[in-house]
Amino acid sequence: MSDLLANLGLGLSVALSLQNVVFCFLGVLLGTLIGVLPGVGPVATIAMLLPITATFDSPATAMIMLAGIYYGAQYGGSTTAILMNMPGEPSSSVTAIDGYKLARKGRAGPALATAAIGSFFAGTIATIVIAVAAPPLARYALKFGPPEYFSLMVMGLICAVALAHGSVIKALGMVILGLLFGLVGADIFAGVDRFTFGIRELTDGLNFAAVAVGIFGIAEILRNLENERARDAMVTKITGLMPTKDDLKRIAAPILRGTALGSLLGVLPGGGSILAAFAAYTVEKRVSKTPEEFGQGAIQGVAGPESANNAGAQTSFIPMLTLGVPTNPVLAVMMGAMILQGIIPGPQVITRNADLFWGVIASMWIGNAMLVILNLPLIGLWVRLLTIPYYVLFPAIIAFAAIGSYSIASNEYDLYALALFGGLGYILVRLGCEPAPFLLGFVLGPQMEEHLRRALIISRGDWSVFLTRPLSATLLGIAAVVLLIVFVPQIARKRATVFQED
Repeated sequence: MSDLLANLGLGLSVALSLQNVVFCFLGVLLGTLIGVLPGVGPVATIAMLLPITATFDSPATAMIMLAGIYYGAQYGGSTTAILMNMPGEPSSSVTAIDGYKLARKGRAGPALATAAIGSFFAGTIATIVIAVAAPPLARYALKFGPPEYFSLMVMGLICAVALAHGSVIKALGMVILGLLFGLVGADIFAGVDRFTFGIRELTDGLNFAAVAVGIFGIAEILRNLENERARDAMVTKITGLMPTKDDLKRIAAPILRGTALGSLLGVLPGGGSILAAFAAYTVEKRVSKTPEEFGQGAIQGVAGPESANNAGAQTSFIPMLTLGVPTNPVLAVMMGAMILQGIIPGPQVITRNADLFWGVIASMWIGNAMLVILNLPLIGLWVRLLTIPYYVLFPAIIAFAAIGSYSIASNEYDLYALALFGGLGYILVRLGCEPAPFLLGFVLGPQMEEHLRRALIISRGDWSVFLTRPLSATLLGIAAVVLLIVFVPQIARKRATVFQED
């Protein structure tokens, strides 16, 4: 306990410096803004800010700001979900089910206050979970060798595939495609160029920022231009902000359950805030004595998912900070920011970069408090921003993306990559393929290859090293079980369909 308090004291001393407080504020403010504006998500925003953060003197400052953008977006997404039935973030789509019905009944104020209370409580508890759980996990991770790390990344990618929306086959294909693009550049051991087609600028591999911004940001802009629609705010004046005593009684248990569920699901690869929000809504509907109210304006349908998505967003930092394994595309981009700062994500971050590790954790308390103070008074501003036509916003977004991608290495091929992956991302979305597994495969691919080849060098080419080491075998076993759980029902359904046709 004394070590924990000392570490949190170190974190607060870092997070409360004037510079870090200012950038934390900028992060949560920008996060709320991009959460409010549909089509401008945290992945693309953080990717576009990578060139700026690379110039920061302190890596802790960069990560504090980027983390603020991430969990700030969860707050912002709930505002438009409740007021306009237009979720700014995918995880807020669950909040819209009952939140918008409450707004139509004239109870937008209590719905927004419930979202803020649940988010703040969940964020506070999730921060404590990170502070308690991360250090022992990091110490245990120091025992990992190359076989264990390779198996862990395989398990992470398989879990991400299993939890992806839509076709599992397509998600698996996206992971493999991402792994292949991650191989572009010089061989890490032999130094031989691979898939560079004689282009010298590709020797160092594809620019991560260009790939991330293209596959998410540019592709999302193209998709939104295709489906542009008017955004009319139904609620312009919020009255009766505070929940009633009856509301507080009804939301207390859902907030606690949502926080617990989100804290657990946040650490799963491919899980995070989206899975946590959907799971929390399902749980609340099942345990409720009046399930028929859900979908008609049940305040529990706002409290549970909002608590879960914010808790999940914050505990998803645990695998990235302690194991170097991002659980979702946002954390994959943030891991890229750490690498740009010269920090290798993994268990040694907590010892070699203690100020960054504990500073980011402590800043979450500060950021969550800022969000509560910011969000409710600025609701009118956020609603007015949504009246700006999208065709006015997108040229500025594309210009900013191009400038940011080019400025990292002053390489014109990064602009070609931006356009290429923007077009590829749009095609993938049109084909029903999720880009998230692609980005996870692209980020983890080089590390997987490195650990695979190191393991085989140590074992002198003996592939059984992955099965003879207990922890590695366990991780691969979990991955195999997850694949079976996903594919067996699909095969059974196909067989049943074939027999019916015969």
